Amino acid sequence: MTTTFSSAAALEQAVGQSLGVTEWMTIEQQRVDTFAEATGDHQWIHVDPTKAKAGPFGGTIAHGYLTLSLVNYFLPQLMSVENLQMGVNYGCDRVRFPAPVRVGARIRGNGEITQIETLANGSVQVVVRVTVEVEGSDRPGCVVDTISRYTFNQ
Repeated sequence: MTTTFSSAAALEQAVGQSLGVTEWMTIEQQRVDTFAEATGDHQWIHVDPTKAKAGPFGGTIAHGYLTLSLVNYFLPQLMSVENLQMGVNYGCDRVRFPAPVRVGARIRGNGEITQIETLANGSVQVVVRVTVEVEGSDRPGCVVDTISRYTFNQ
């Protein structure tokens, strides 16, 4: 379920509260192969299922940066911000990859607004921590603090 915010005050009130979780998605080899083509990262642990089967993870795994890129897929499922003049992705802090995401695994995003700051121009900067959970794993595939800036209509 997506949480909708229409003001800086509403975002401020949500600091420290869970945004919930997204639907599960399955990581398929085709997605990993497409990412490898796009980035030029053809390391065997990602793209060679035969060799990877004998490797340290027992099969191919998603690129860490593929897992990170899926945060952009999960964020709109976690929250939406309305009544905007403008919203921009400002960046990320504290990106970590605690566990591999094996091909065939199901993942989902779990979000929490951790911080909000009012900027000099009246915009707000919002930090949302997204944890990419791996079904059946005690450790997440990725944890990242995303940073967005929003300017609301007056």
